Amino acid sequence: MSAGQWAVILGASSGTGAAIAVDVARSRGLDVFGVHRGRYLEQAQQVEQEVAATGRRILMHRGDAGTPEGAAQGADALLATAGPRSVKLFVHSLASASVGRFVSGGEDQLHPKQVERTFNAMAHSFIYWAQALVARDLLAPQARLLGLTNPLTESLLHNTGLITASKAALEIYVRHLAIELGPQGHRVNLLKFGTVMTPALKHVYSPEALERLETAHSQMNPAGRMCTVQEVARFVSLLLGDEVDWFNGATIDFTGGMTLRLLDLVLNPPG
Repeated sequence: MSAGQWAVILGASSGTGAAIAVDVARSRGLDVFGVHRGRYLEQAQQVEQEVAATGRRILMHRGDAGTPEGAAQGADALLATAGPRSVKLFVHSLASASVGRFVSGGEDQLHPKQVERTFNAMAHSFIYWAQALVARDLLAPQARLLGLTNPLTESLLHNTGLITASKAALEIYVRHLAIELGPQGHRVNLLKFGTVMTPALKHVYSPEALERLETAHSQMNPAGRMCTVQEVARFVSLLLGDEVDWFNGATIDFTGGMTLRLLDLVLNPPG
């Protein structure tokens, strides 16, 4: 990597985004521009300390990365700090979504505002940031733009229809951006992986529910356990290598075979 190249991580304060920020600084020597909303301040400070310990620079920008205005403001701040053609890696790791049903007629029926906010955060913002980075000439030669997704588009889970739809949109955005940015030498891909343990997950689920979740994943995954954020982060760092330069417009399956046994588990449940 060239000196002074940066990784832009949306959702860098905790979970997968935080792990990616630390790993690309340590293993690839990238400076880090992390964007977060300020929800996990202690974790954000920990990320700053870990990246700084690698000798790389880090700037944690607080703002709503899921809006066009937030993308423009973040890109302006990045340009002032890093300068043009400095972004080697852009990772979209935003997780801000509503769960519920489309036509229940009850309290769990999704509201148009929830639909708009979820699509902005989980899908549209990928475009907003790509536009902002290109408009300011921030992409370094052979930059990598990476979205993150999950297996919900192939095996549906109740109450997550809005998340599934936004991830499907994100996949289409990745494909089209791969075509548009490919001639300039950039690569745009989507990384699909299963459930990982994050602060957000622990906030949503009770300890009992988390235990059931881990048990279910130990039965689903051929490896007999859940994936970790560190494993995802290490793979993202690998995607920066010249060896994988031919990946473009791809949805890369990093689920570890998570959905292979679903039918078997339904027809032949353990015990």
